[in-house]
Amino acid sequence: MTGLAGLDWVVLIGTIATIVLYGAWRSRGVRNVDSYVRGDALRWPTIGLGIMATQASAITFISTPGQGFADGMRFVQFYFGLPLAMIVISAVFVPVYHRLKVRTAYEYLEHRFDVRVRMLGAFLFLIGRGMAAGITIYAPSIILSQILGWPLHPTIWGMGAIVVLYIILGGSRAVSVTQRQQMIVILIGLLIAAGVVISRLPDQVSLGGAVRVAGALGRINPVSFELDFTTRYNFWSGITGGFFLALSYFGTDQSQVQRYLSGRSIAESRLGLLFNGMFKVPMQFVILFIGVMVFVFYLFTQPPMHFDAPTLARVEASRPAEVHALEARFDRAFEAERTAALAFLEVVGQPGEPDARTALTAAAGKVAEVRRDAKALIKRTLPGAETRDTDFVFLTFILEHLPVGLVGLLLAVILCAAMSSVAGELVALGSTTTVDFYLRIRQALGRPPGPTTRDLRVSQLAMVVWGVIVLGFASVASLFANLIEAVNILGSIFYGTILGLFVVAFFLRWITSTPVLIGAIVAESLVVSLFFGTDLGFLWFNVIGCATVVGVSTVVQAIRPTPATGAGSGAG
Repeated sequence: MTGLAGLDWVVLIGTIATIVLYGAWRSRGVRNVDSYVRGDALRWPTIGLGIMATQASAITFISTPGQGFADGMRFVQFYFGLPLAMIVISAVFVPVYHRLKVRTAYEYLEHRFDVRVRMLGAFLFLIGRGMAAGITIYAPSIILSQILGWPLHPTIWGMGAIVVLYIILGGSRAVSVTQRQQMIVILIGLLIAAGVVISRLPDQVSLGGAVRVAGALGRINPVSFELDFTTRYNFWSGITGGFFLALSYFGTDQSQVQRYLSGRSIAESRLGLLFNGMFKVPMQFVILFIGVMVFVFYLFTQPPMHFDAPTLARVEASRPAEVHALEARFDRAFEAERTAALAFLEVVGQPGEPDARTALTAAAGKVAEVRRDAKALIKRTLPGAETRDTDFVFLTFILEHLPVGLVGLLLAVILCAAMSSVAGELVALGSTTTVDFYLRIRQALGRPPGPTTRDLRVSQLAMVVWGVIVLGFASVASLFANLIEAVNILGSIFYGTILGLFVVAFFLRWITSTPVLIGAIVAESLVVSLFFGTDLGFLWFNVIGCATVVGVSTVVQAIRPTPATGAGSGAG
């Protein structure tokens, strides 16, 4: 990896500092828990961009292009159910949340059931989101450790400390007012990245030719209608499992719910959600397409044999002869692949295309074989090292092939995404801990309300504690194969059960608290068992978890007597 030029540092630091200072200035005057948790009364553009910015973490811009590079466009199917989920949330969830003026989504569960269900829903959220937040901190820490040559774990803790200090200043208000600017920078950076990677292709390779080559090697595969429950990404898992995951994430995850709870009206919140539904899929398509174009770029410009350069350098220090031999093989395989790709482009649409496609596939297979041998050598030399390198692909392209100045801007994009997403998650974790546990338990004990400043300090302390927990999990995030997948797998383990609680609450009004509590415990136990014991595609966990809560709670309600009065009777 190469270091940053002076201009890149100016662009990087200037962009981030401007946004942070703006957020600090706009969030001055926060004095109580309500304003700290819910923020201002926002208009729909800010809500929509904030929702996108909270979801579009640094992982999106590090890992998703790597996903496109290694696996093509299939991952876009993951988002097919999202627009439908936005419609349902806008029609059903938003009016109820606004009418009850809840500070967290889980407050509604107590209105509908009882405090036990509320705390279970909040607890499942805290566990799932806490682990996922660790991965979102890990991703940008990779960037800084690679650029500056710092050890990874101190970089993780340093990055986390900066984010924690940032959110202590202004809570949800600071997050909301800065996310719009961060998302604008992100969108500009994406367009620039797409333009640069296409312009870097050889003169004889047009955009259409690049797409043809990518298609020949299995990278243009955005839709598959094959019904295979062990395949993670196809149309059916996306439109069903993706729908349930998006419905739970945007409808019940406090990191997202707090974005539109701050809307000045129901209409503003709805418009913000629908804005996200319209633009999220195209944005992910563009990011994956950038990864595919990086793949094509590296068919004609020699890439590293292994994109995790520091790990390969450690192996080379121990076994130089074996690494050099592999690099010589890789050089020959790359030249053969490059020649085959050019030959394929010359005969596209002609009778010789099938044979040229076969030759290109065979040549690409030789390159993949050398990469596998390199990973095997890494594993033999450094048994504890991570051999998967797809999360380093886009970072390598940025640092080695973008012009001075644009490198700083693209890194600012990734770090802006990290700041917005991690800040939103930590605010949600802290506010849920404060509102659904600390304040609720104090109320249950019959203690009078304390000073607003004390409650505010408790909320800030909760965010600091969660920051420490999240950073601890971030320290082991390298165990995951692909960061963008890891976040969604973790979400799928918990989101189906959480969504089931809300589906019963909204739509099955005759079911009371104890049956839904039993249903949730059974559902979560089943999903965890399936995760560890089967090869089922993770998107289906969302469907199974939700359906199990509904089914079990319905059966239990049917066989038990309904309480005449009291909490949990189903009123609310």
